[in-house]
Amino acid sequence: MSATWPKVRLGGLLRRSYETIALLPDSRYRELTVKLWGKGVVLRGIVIGAEVAASRRFVAHAGQFVLSRIDARNGALGVVPEELDGAIVTSDFPLFRIAETSLLPSFLGWMSRTAGFVEMCQRASEGTTNRVRLQEDKFLALEITLPPLAEQRRVVARIEELAAKIEEAKALRYKADDEAKALLVSQSRAVICERGRKENWNEVRLEDACEAMIDYRGRTPPVSEDGIPHITSANIRNGKINWQTSKFVTEDTYAEFMTRGIPRPQDVLFTMEAPLGEVGVVLDNRRFSLAQRVILLRPRQGVLYGRFLAKALSSPGVREDILSKATATTVSGIASKRLKDVRIPLPPLAEQRRIVAELDALHSEVDALKRLQAETAAELDALLPSILDRAFKGEL
Repeated sequence: MSATWPKVRLGGLLRRSYETIALLPDSRYRELTVKLWGKGVVLRGIVIGAEVAASRRFVAHAGQFVLSRIDARNGALGVVPEELDGAIVTSDFPLFRIAETSLLPSFLGWMSRTAGFVEMCQRASEGTTNRVRLQEDKFLALEITLPPLAEQRRVVARIEELAAKIEEAKALRYKADDEAKALLVSQSRAVICERGRKENWNEVRLEDACEAMIDYRGRTPPVSEDGIPHITSANIRNGKINWQTSKFVTEDTYAEFMTRGIPRPQDVLFTMEAPLGEVGVVLDNRRFSLAQRVILLRPRQGVLYGRFLAKALSSPGVREDILSKATATTVSGIASKRLKDVRIPLPPLAEQRRIVAELDALHSEVDALKRLQAETAAELDALLPSILDRAFKGEL
C-alpha cells in the first residue's frame, strides 16, 4: 500500500447488513457463493423455498461486500455484482454495506484480490483444525490504506484497462487453441476420409481388418497397491496410453484375468463407453491388465498398421459411424458386436504409414504450440496479481 495514503479501519468503512427475506415454499431463489482466490462472487444455483432448511435467508444487494467465514483466508471474498442483486445467502456469508462516500466498491473489490488483503483475512481467522473461521470483530479491526475517491477512481480505471487487455490476450490464446484442434480434425478428415473417397480405398468392417477383437468383459479383477499396471478407460486419452496408474494387479491375478489375450505391440486399445472412442496404441512389450469396457483390437499383420487404425478410429467419418451405432442409457457406449460392423478405410500399407507420419508431424507442431500457450497462460495468470500488487502500493 502507498505510504502516502492514510490508514482506515475496515469497521469505519463497512456496516453489516442483516436484511433477511422469508422464503415462500413454491418460489424460486438465486443463491450466491464466493469462489476461492479472488475468482469472484457467482451464482451457486436456483433453489425452491421448500428445499431450503431455514425459513429465512439473508439478502444480498449489488455493491455489497461479501465473504466466506470459512474461506476468506483462502481469498473467498468480493463485491456482489449487479446480476446477483437480491440473491440469498446463509449466515456463513456475512454481507457488508460499503460507505461509498469514502470507499468505492470496485476499489475494495480489486483490493480484496491482493495477496496482502488475503493475508490480513488469515490473521483475522481463528479456530481448530477444520474449524478455522474468520472472526468478524478482528476483520473489522483491520486497517487498509485509503486514497481519496478521485485517486480510487483513477486506480480502478487503470486496473480495469489492464485487466481487459489480459482477458483479450486470454481470448486470443483460447481461439488459437480451438483453431489448432480444428486443424487436427480438418487434416484428419482430409487425409483419411476425403482422400479415401477420392482414391477409392476399400472400406472394410473392423472385424475383417483385425485378427482379434478381445473384450475383457466379466468381473473386475481385485487390485493391489503395486504389481502389474491395470489400465482403465481413464488411462486412454488423445491417442495415448497413460501408464501412470494407481491400480495394479498381482502376478496371479494377471495370469487369471488375461487368459483371453496378452497385449502386444501395435495392438490398439479402444474405450467402449464414456469417454467413448478414445484410443491408444501399444508400442512395446510391457505387461499390463485391461479393465472392462476397454477392447483390444489386433490388426491383421501385413494388412493394417496399428497406428493407422488408431488414426482412422479417431477420424471424423469413422467417429460418426461409431456414434451412430452407440447406445445410451446413463452413459453413451457401444457393444462389441456393433463395433465389429464399424467400417474403416483401408489404403495400401505403405500409404497407411505415410498418413501416420503426416498426422504425427502435425500433432508435434500442435503440441509445441500448446506448450507455448501453456507458458503464455501461466504468464497471463501471474500478470494480474502483479498489477494489483503495484496498484495498491501506489505504483500504478
